[in-house]
Amino acid sequence: MRKTFRYRIFPTHKQIILLEQTLDGCRWLYNHLLEERKISWESEKQSLSCFDQCNTFKLLKEEQPFLKDIHSQVLQNIAMRIDLAFKAFFRRIKTGQMPGYPRFRGRDRYNSFTFPQGGFRLNESLYVSKIGKIRVKKHRDIEGTIKTCTIRRTPTGKWFTSLACDIDYRPIKQPIEPAVGIDMGLESFATFSNSEQIENPRFFRQEEDNLTKAQRKFSIQEKGSNVRKKARKVVARIHERINWRREDFCHQESHKLVNRFNTIAVEDLSINDMQQGNFRNINKSIGDAAWRMFLNFLAFKAECAGKQVIKVNPAYTSQTCSSCRSRHKLKLSDRIFHCPVCSFSLSRDHNAALNILALGTQSLGFALEAPSNL
Repeated sequence: MRKTFRYRIFPTHKQIILLEQTLDGCRWLYNHLLEERKISWESEKQSLSCFDQCNTFKLLKEEQPFLKDIHSQVLQNIAMRIDLAFKAFFRRIKTGQMPGYPRFRGRDRYNSFTFPQGGFRLNESLYVSKIGKIRVKKHRDIEGTIKTCTIRRTPTGKWFTSLACDIDYRPIKQPIEPAVGIDMGLESFATFSNSEQIENPRFFRQEEDNLTKAQRKFSIQEKGSNVRKKARKVVARIHERINWRREDFCHQESHKLVNRFNTIAVEDLSINDMQQGNFRNINKSIGDAAWRMFLNFLAFKAECAGKQVIKVNPAYTSQTCSSCRSRHKLKLSDRIFHCPVCSFSLSRDHNAALNILALGTQSLGFALEAPSNL
């Protein structure tokens, strides 16, 4: 399977200039290829392919000499990005979603370039073609075979490299606890079927006042001034700090779960649908909880460890009695589930977690029994 290792790199001042020139060249090519596709369709009703656009690079290098200073595979990867953007656009049209047409990129909207095969080497330092050796902080050892290398600049001016590697499965020792159901929430981040809970850290709420002050200072500065650029970095730094803390939290908690349980049943949540039509403060809390990030990390870590994550339909899991299976309507403010049929009473989130576990084990049991009936 594919796993990505991200390291902080520390280019020299001269290397930073080369990296930024590379980003500018990549951005120019991206916009040029996008314009080509747009004009080709509007004038001739023809769609250009990735292969068609790659064939124009030899002529483009003669017209734009700065493209010769960029590795050829990096240029090919830009054509692939454009191709993927249009495939996603047409896929959303077919499924009836609101499609967003691929947009031209401004200077601050293109911050990475990728070597899909060669042109890089990682030893004690990172060697990048056309750039040279860059100092890298290897806080952990690389695993597997390196396939691609991406250089990225953050909004705060930091530089990172992401190395995608092919690794083998490494099943861990079977834990004592076989299965658990997890209900995601806003009061508590997650409630387990064994009544344990993970508290909601609310990282965005903790930084909200600082972010508001920084954004106000940024908004009153004159556009194009150096003071405005510094103020923008302050805002970006706060967002970066929130994201780092949230990401670390999701990594830690998902790792604990995978180490403890063989089977993990979770809700198959549609975060975008949940944020439609809600009050602004609820949408903000849903985004702050980072359920999607947590569930993605959980699924990836479980696959690496040979464990199983089962996604179940979340419909009525909070309104169904986990004891007698009868269904009763609840308000959002009702935090205790009381069943009038069997007099069963339990925390709303704990009851939902038990139902999620039951649905997960039911689907697992069906999958195991199906082959014997053939």
